[in-house]
Amino acid sequence: MKAIILAAGMGMRIESPLPKCLTHLTAEKTILDFQIERLSAAFSPDQIVVVVGYKYQLIMERHPQLMYVYNHDYVSNGTAKSLLCALRKFHGEDVLWLNGDIYFDEGVLDLLIGDHKFSSCLVDHKKCGAEEVKYDLDAHGFISHISKEVSPAKGEALGINIVRKNELPLFQSALTKCKMKDYFEKAIENLAVEKKLKMKPVDKGNLFCQEIDFQEDLDAVQRYLTQK
Repeated sequence: MKAIILAAGMGMRIESPLPKCLTHLTAEKTILDFQIERLSAAFSPDQIVVVVGYKYQLIMERHPQLMYVYNHDYVSNGTAKSLLCALRKFHGEDVLWLNGDIYFDEGVLDLLIGDHKFSSCLVDHKKCGAEEVKYDLDAHGFISHISKEVSPAKGEALGINIVRKNELPLFQSALTKCKMKDYFEKAIENLAVEKKLKMKPVDKGNLFCQEIDFQEDLDAVQRYLTQK
């Protein structure tokens, strides 16, 4: 299995001169530091790939031990095309990927990696706001729709996913068909609607996982870590 971190974007919703993944959550550690720490429990450095773009040198200098893929069009690309940049390097492997602005507890990845049968999506069964990526399920309990527009929704899709190797070519093809600004969830939804992909929702349970889109998200994570 390979792990991909999507860290090419500019992260304009949090005012910072740095890539958002380099935002400090504690005095010592950034979002990316925590992600690498968690991933390193299951992946070796040569299994972790970071997709970079905006001020990529700063990210590479902080973690020179990792593999990198450069997204030349990071200004105009959404996460669908950013993910495709990395997936073109892989064949015949399961792939886990996550957005580069997520803090998550130890144990979260075990929930996804432990099920070897299905592609899966980490979710939180809760009431969601307009800006959160939401999901709904089909009659068999698999993801049927996943986007910010889903209504009614079962909860939030948290931005950490696995696609199994037998479904990887199909998923890559779906990403290719996405528009430049699309999120990768668009490819998942298109395949789900066409009944070509069974994406299993995996609830985070009592573990903490927060995507940091806005200053209030950052404040919530920092409070959690202070209390922890």
